Amino acid sequence: MIVETGHYALVLALAVALLSSVLPVIGARRNDAGMMAFASTASVALFGLVLLSFSALTWAYEASDFSVKNVWENSHSAMPAIFRFSAVWGNHEGSMMLWLLILTFFSLLVAVFGRNLPESLKANTLAVQAWMAVAFILFILLTSNPFLRLDVVPAEGQDLNPILQDVGLAIHPPLLYLGYVGFSVSFSFAIAALIDGRLDAAWARWVRPWTLAAWTFLTAGIAMGSYWAYYELGWGGWWFWDPVENASLMPWLAGTALLHSAIVMEKREALKIWTVLLAIIAFSLSLLGTFLVRSGVLTSVHSFATDPSRGVFILGILTLFIGGAFTLFAIRAPALKSGGLFAPISREGALVLNNLVLTVSMASVLIGTLYPLVLETLTGNKISVGAPFFNLTFGLLMVPLLIATPFGPMLAWKRGDLLGAFQRLYVAAGLALVAGLVFFYLDEGGPILAVLGLAAGFYLIFGAIADLWYRSGFGKAATGIAWKRLIGLPRSAFGTALGHAGLGITVLGVIAVSTFQTEHVTEMKPGETADAGGYHLVFDGMNSMKGPNFTEQRAHFSISRDGQKVREVWSSKRLYTARRMPTTEAGIATFGASQLYVALGDPMADGGIVVRIWWKPSVLFIWFGALFMMAGGVISLTDRRLRVGAPARRAKKMPTPALEAAE
Repeated sequence: MIVETGHYALVLALAVALLSSVLPVIGARRNDAGMMAFASTASVALFGLVLLSFSALTWAYEASDFSVKNVWENSHSAMPAIFRFSAVWGNHEGSMMLWLLILTFFSLLVAVFGRNLPESLKANTLAVQAWMAVAFILFILLTSNPFLRLDVVPAEGQDLNPILQDVGLAIHPPLLYLGYVGFSVSFSFAIAALIDGRLDAAWARWVRPWTLAAWTFLTAGIAMGSYWAYYELGWGGWWFWDPVENASLMPWLAGTALLHSAIVMEKREALKIWTVLLAIIAFSLSLLGTFLVRSGVLTSVHSFATDPSRGVFILGILTLFIGGAFTLFAIRAPALKSGGLFAPISREGALVLNNLVLTVSMASVLIGTLYPLVLETLTGNKISVGAPFFNLTFGLLMVPLLIATPFGPMLAWKRGDLLGAFQRLYVAAGLALVAGLVFFYLDEGGPILAVLGLAAGFYLIFGAIADLWYRSGFGKAATGIAWKRLIGLPRSAFGTALGHAGLGITVLGVIAVSTFQTEHVTEMKPGETADAGGYHLVFDGMNSMKGPNFTEQRAHFSISRDGQKVREVWSSKRLYTARRMPTTEAGIATFGASQLYVALGDPMADGGIVVRIWWKPSVLFIWFGALFMMAGGVISLTDRRLRVGAPARRAKKMPTPALEAAE
């Protein structure tokens, strides 16, 4: 009965979404306050119904109700409770339910926290959100119904894909979807502004916190997914330029550009048309990522769908929303005012350069991702566009961005002083070069160009510190006064500095692990040794272990340095009994920001086993940098100027009779 209640709640949600997608728009056209207010009420009801439906599906998983086809296909009674919970979205149908839940959650947030929005803008924004809800509810009900029953109830489930049975899966998809779907709010604001024909600095201020929240969640989702793939798949890599990885990177790049463009629009009322276009592009790329993962056009560990009808349906949604948005933009954009002017050497100019590099980088990733798919569709020929293409194009495009990023905050609005900015940054640049040389020396050399990459990372970090230093007046004002100024800086200033420094830390990790890592593939027998990264590994032997729904062969390694034992790790090969599917669980020993990574290969006939050993210096900087960027996003969101949004317009005061008489 609970399952049927969930299904019925989803049908009711469709009815509410249909009403919410039509009535507020009519109300905005007629200036009918009641019809416009219906959007907020409907958004609350819509979220409640979808939450009820999602909860019913979750209950079916936790109760191991194998009469539900979706539960039977993706769960097992022996699975730990946390994996039964994460299995709800570890499949196509459940993942689309999660997408819908987050979409309606953001609609609820706009309804609750958008009280100071103009009524027509709020009504149209929530209506656009409802349009998307209608599309995805129809998609779920018609092609991906998770509540279908089986006529004959199986005694046991088929289990979840073993590589998805990890704590990372309980964290990664929700964070990623909060980022993907969060951009729907920016998209809806853009469409609502185009419908209203009104675009100003207040609109940019309303959009910025939603964009920043989505960007922060997407950063967290990408970082969590990267680390999950790194430790779970046993390949020792943190990024593979997999098409589905690229599908998450592209909206992140567009969202980063949108964040910076919205600042220019808010401060200077410039780049209006471009900002609206970026809002459309960011969510369009999120929808494209959904199509790539859910349509079955890709074969990937991230992909679920194989039914062509689902792909056609999602393609229709893609065409409707992206095509419709760009059509509306083409019609309305010529009527919008372009905004204020500024000199090329200015803070606006630096942000335009930022946007240019980010969008070109995004385009290069888009072309490299879609070109093989398009070519195969048109000609039947299969080609692979891999890491060499992306590393060369994306890496080169990032160079001017890394150089320009610290300059932006140092330049004045409208017209800046490039020489003055350089004078403020030359100390940071010099320290960065020295730090890069020291880092290079401590890691015992490598390609000499690595020094420049390391220096770029330190340059971003020291540049972020320099921004706060000069804002506070250190070196010009008394130290006590400078500290007070530092404490009194807007939180968004600290958020910006953390974001830029976080990018620098990630660059350090990427350069270090790409340049200095070592890999050894060797056959080992119990008692044999190997060396990596200055550490001595001893293979102590293997034993068997039985988990809740798997059997495991584990290898124990002792790690020593200078004759002293410092760590021990277990690496294993698992076999999940229900699916008869093997996985590799890497053993990882952490030393500061560096890691020794040990993964098992195939057993040999003579009793040995192939062991892959990686020394990964400073690899954790990749994810430490992401944590800094996320912290920067959260701190910026707590800035009162972003938290309260644009102020409500005050009614014009009527002159009092006494004042009229005095005049």
